[in-house]
Amino acid sequence: MLTKESLEKIDREIAKYPPEHKQSAVMAALHIAQDEHGWLSVLLMDYVAERLGMRPIQVYEVATFYSMYDLEPVGRHKISVCTNISCLLRGSDDVVAHLKKRLGIGFGETTPDGRFTLKEVECLAACGGAPMFQIDKTYYENLTPDRIDEILSGLE
Repeated sequence: MLTKESLEKIDREIAKYPPEHKQSAVMAALHIAQDEHGWLSVLLMDYVAERLGMRPIQVYEVATFYSMYDLEPVGRHKISVCTNISCLLRGSDDVVAHLKKRLGIGFGETTPDGRFTLKEVECLAACGGAPMFQIDKTYYENLTPDRIDEILSGLE
């Protein structure tokens, strides 16, 4: 289900904890699995649960609680827009409106060409640069409509 390289990465994460607490590596293991597959299917989460000696529901609870995990396929670029209070006060509503208009999709949707998925997230811990979003693993702060267009054009 996972490549040898991914399994080795998970084993390195497991080794950071006492053997009786290897389930503490669940978040790292889910990241590794998602990085390889692009999203977390039930089968993939079940595999992680087995690898960590956990019940599947325990893994599902983690994966559904945190917004960084994707439980459905996503586009080539995932845009995670912070709509928490700091970003909201500094204009995240305008960022969201601009993205929805430009991409023609809403939160939880992917563009028909499969390029972009738009996701609302609670906080990305970059309040000083609000409003902001994350595309894939890169943060973009102090967003304006022109800056958003520039960023997206660079990805297309």
